[in-house]
Parts: sequence; C-alpha cells; structure tokens
Amino acid sequence: MSLAAPLRRPAETAAAAGAATMRRTNLALVLRLLHHHGPRSRADLVVETRLSKATISSLVAELVGRGLVREGALRAQGAIGRPARILEVDGSRVGALGLEVNVDYLAVFGRDLGGRILVRRRVPFDAMNATPDEALSRLAATTREALAEMTRLGAVPAGITVAVPGLIDVARGHVLLAPNLGWREVPVAERVAAALDADVAIRVDNDANLSALAEFREGGAAGTADLVYLTGEVGVGGGVIVGGRLLRGPDGFAGEVGHMSVDPGGAECGCGRRGCWETKVGLAALVRLATPDQGYAAPGPVPDPEVRLAGILDRAAAGDQRTHLAFAEVGRWLGLGCSILVNLFNPRVLVLGGYLARVAQYVVPTAQAQLDRLVLAGPAGRCRIEASTLGFEAAVRGGCGVAIERVLDDPTSVPPVAVVGAGFS
Repeated sequence: MSLAAPLRRPAETAAAAGAATMRRTNLALVLRLLHHHGPRSRADLVVETRLSKATISSLVAELVGRGLVREGALRAQGAIGRPARILEVDGSRVGALGLEVNVDYLAVFGRDLGGRILVRRRVPFDAMNATPDEALSRLAATTREALAEMTRLGAVPAGITVAVPGLIDVARGHVLLAPNLGWREVPVAERVAAALDADVAIRVDNDANLSALAEFREGGAAGTADLVYLTGEVGVGGGVIVGGRLLRGPDGFAGEVGHMSVDPGGAECGCGRRGCWETKVGLAALVRLATPDQGYAAPGPVPDPEVRLAGILDRAAAGDQRTHLAFAEVGRWLGLGCSILVNLFNPRVLVLGGYLARVAQYVVPTAQAQLDRLVLAGPAGRCRIEASTLGFEAAVRGGCGVAIERVLDDPTSVPPVAVVGAGFS
C-alpha cells in the first residue's frame, strides 16, 4: 500500500506559484537584456538587473540548459582580476513561424531567435472559392514542409502565428468572421494543430495587426510610436499603433477600417454592405478599373498578386491611360479614407502595405493631396503617407515576431536540451 503525497496548503500552493512566476520574470529579464543589448558577463547582469550573483548564476544555468544562451569568449576585466566569460543569446536553436491565409495566396515565414531567416514561401491559392477545411489543409501541408526545413537547419519551432484577414477571437484562436474568405466561426488554431500533429503553440491574429507590429519593429517606420498600417490586399485592414502599443479594443476588433462606409450607394462588399472603403482601394478595385477583363471573377487559375501587379505596372510604365486613371481613382479614395483615420488617431505616419506599397509612386501623390486638404488639423497634423518596405511579407513577419516575443516573455516555454551547471565568473 503506497502513501499518498501530502496535500499542499493553499498558502504553500500560492507561494510556489508566486516563486515560479518570479523566476519566469527574471529569466525573461536576463534573456531580453542579452537579446536586445548584446553579450554580457554575469557581473554585468548583476549590475544591470540588481539581482544577486547566486540568482544570476542559477538563471544563466537554466537559460543555457534550454539552449537559449551560450558561453562565449573570455573578456579581460582590467588589470586586476580574472577574465569574465561572456554570455550571448544562442539564436540558432529556437525558431518561430508566421503563416498567412489570404484571398489569393498562402504564405509562411520562419526565422530563429538570432534573426536568421529559415524559410519564406508564398503559394498562389484561391481561398475565396475553397472551404475553410481545404484552405487549412493546404496551409498545414505548406507548414509541414517549413517545419521540416527548420528542423534540417537545427531550429526547434517554439511557436506559430496564423494571420487571417477578419475578426479574430485571439484567446480561442477562432476566426469569427472573414468576409472576403467567406469564413465564419472557424476554429483555426485547433484545426491547424490537429493537422500538424506537432507539440507547438499556435496563435491566430488579424493580418493587419500583425503587419502593424512588424512595421513598428522592423519596417521603414520602425520605432514610430504612433502609426497606422494599411494592408493592401483584396480586402483592406488597419493596424493602429498608439504610444508604441497595438490598439486592439476591448474585444480585439479594432482596425477594421476597410469596412468604413465611404460611398453608401457604391458597390457591394464581401461583408454584405455597400460602399465599404476596400471596394474603392482594395486590389480587386484596382484590377477592375485597370484591367476589367482580368478581374477576380475571371475564369482560370488565380494568379499571385505580384503577377497581377506586374502586368498593371507594365501598362502604367507604357503610359496606358486607363491604368493611370485607375491609379488616380484609387488614390483619391485612399486619401479620403486616410483623412478619416488621421482625424481619429493623429498618427505621424500612414504606412501602405501589400499591393499599395508596390503602386505607391502612382497613388501617394493624389492621396497625400487629399489627406492634406481634408485633415482638420491641416499642417499641424504632420502625417505623411509612405510605402512599407516589407511588401506582402508584413503579416507573416509580424506573426513570426509574436511567436519569438512569447519566448522572450517566457523562456520556460522552450524545453531544456541538457542539464547544465554554471558557476560565477
């Protein structure tokens, strides 16, 4: 007969939970210092974190054991004392993936903790005419290939983020509504996890939100505390950074700017309403205006958006009048919608992503003139429109970044690779 383990008292349980939380916080503090500010000695970490030598030694040992930190070269401390061993992030072991499902393509982007790009891929796919199961099955197949490539390069996937254009319940990983995909109440995280059969955390978020985070972290407007990012796909969404933080709203639905009604008597939108902004400035609108014979309803395989754009840009370069009139029309509506956003959020920059970045030279002059004319604050608004440097990769880069941030926030989410001891030097 075996004896049952003694029950813990509530106070003991709370104390243990508090200690675990404190340790996770301290692990994150050390890892972030090394990740953001570069190699340091244990002595440096003691000074900068104000933690004890024993605590730093213990934290470093765990981070090394999880494959997140490694011992580097010796560094002389000066004329007196023995050299100190330098610690640095071991960026090659842990990786993350960003995935995207959009109207006419699937995409995947992976990098490791050190910033090395492990995989990048975009696959033409007619998601508008596929069921959610078909789209997610194809996405899972693409993801399995990406995970195999990461494994071959020696990186363990620590997280996956799926970008979808629509209203997302981030906590549950459900797409509540994606009008342009025809999705409603789709448990994306569960289905992707089941299809992959891999022990990796999966998160789902709005594509524009993830794009805004990518732009804030690594784009041409990186570090701008107040910006609005506009996705430029068939649909148009907005990611809003205010004071350096993503604006989500209480339910996480902020940023659905593509469904602002700018022309109540206009064309029907995928959401069922009329005159939404995306019916005026989305890629489908430009294609319809510039090349009506090649619209999204045209028969045949759906081309990659880059292919569609290449043809339109060639026409523009050749001086085609219809194409230039199409750009002028898109630019006019773009400026009108942007003026509403500037009046609401007072950003310093409006970043055009996706296809809008590719055609910026043709639409921005008209849009900026409209913006300057319609913004209430006038020159005091000091907002400029600029093209993203991230192109169609913004959402997957943002998703990859979210997964990496999860590791930095909680290093214990990465399993240990060895039991390692480390003294203080």
